[in-house]
Amino acid sequence: MKTRRTVIFTSLLLCTFLGAQPLFQQLAAIPELKEQSDASISQVSGILSHVVQAEPLLETDAVMASNMETSDVIQVSYKLFGIFPLKTSQIEVMPDIKLLPGGQSIGVSLQAKGVMVVGQAAVTGSDGKQSFPAKEAGIEVGDVILKIENQDVKTDQDVANAIHQAGQKQGYADILCSRNGQYLQKRITTIYCPETHRYRVGLYVRNEAAGVGTLTFYDPQTGKYGALGHVINDADTNQKIEVANGSVIASSIYAIEKGRRGHPGEKVGSFVSQSLFTGNIERNSISGIFGTMQGKVTNPYFNDAVSVAWEAEIKEGPAKIYTVLDGEKIEEFDVQIERVMHNRTDSKNMVIRVVDQRLLDRTGGIIQGMSGSPIIQEGKIVGAVTHVFVNDATRGYGVFIQNMLNETGLIGKTEAA
Repeated sequence: MKTRRTVIFTSLLLCTFLGAQPLFQQLAAIPELKEQSDASISQVSGILSHVVQAEPLLETDAVMASNMETSDVIQVSYKLFGIFPLKTSQIEVMPDIKLLPGGQSIGVSLQAKGVMVVGQAAVTGSDGKQSFPAKEAGIEVGDVILKIENQDVKTDQDVANAIHQAGQKQGYADILCSRNGQYLQKRITTIYCPETHRYRVGLYVRNEAAGVGTLTFYDPQTGKYGALGHVINDADTNQKIEVANGSVIASSIYAIEKGRRGHPGEKVGSFVSQSLFTGNIERNSISGIFGTMQGKVTNPYFNDAVSVAWEAEIKEGPAKIYTVLDGEKIEEFDVQIERVMHNRTDSKNMVIRVVDQRLLDRTGGIIQGMSGSPIIQEGKIVGAVTHVFVNDATRGYGVFIQNMLNETGLIGKTEAA
């Protein structure tokens, strides 16, 4: 019994001694996969070398499957004297991706899949009575009309012609539409309008959106790009536009509407007919628009592509943004990253504040059309400007570049790490 107590007492003393040593405190701080899943290779190497150099009695075994297009998982085992196992960790190492920062002003033209309902109106029939045929049939603002009488519709004119023809033929139109991802079949009674001499159902529709934004990054190796940093919604319904087709070209800024409290400012620009670059729009997501670009894409502040900063590397402190305020000239401005929000899954991952007096004098801070302006911190691209605070134009949100890259296929992950 005495021997057993002695062993237990000695073990407790040893555990207490070891637990107080810096070596074991460092081991406890080694990141696990579930705790930090976006360590860079340099971060991991630094952690391991620091721990091993600090204590020569410690040995590590590390196994890593290397693939620069996807994240790597390192399995690290720590042994005292090379014999006694102490801890096993999994550390996910993100690839070293380099991108050319954007900043160019771009004109965006996007065509939706189908035709979106943006409003409803009364139809006055031959008897002088007003009715709302589409509304009475259950059509709602925000619905996307895909087919009429089993024929695809892509423009407002397609919708008008199909309804008129169905009215002439049978007095109603069968419509296939989508609502929040669900398909709906509706039959709408058509009303003959003596004023226009056409059959109508009382709908306002639109199938495209256009505007000015900012290019965030371009990958010279693949031609892929990302822009805006947030989803494009329909202006009237605030519903996400499902992309059927779209394009981006250079735009030129010819005026600035300065932002003020309660009234966000705006860039006023026009599309450039002789654009040095053109791109398609393959994806419209919560983190921006994405596609492939051809032509000459340059940024005078960066001769070469720069490394991406993964989420764990971004910190509060000074940074710079790049955007156009006049013509097609990219300019550099100082901002402050005030807050980094790791748990958000939308396009509001950072709070940024404009501190550059030149930008404050010109725009009042962040304005519409600045969305997508790349954010650079310590020489790495960390994200893009996305939103402005309505009541404080000097501050706004930014999205992690990591979240944008997840939409491009440039890294082999479908979710933000």
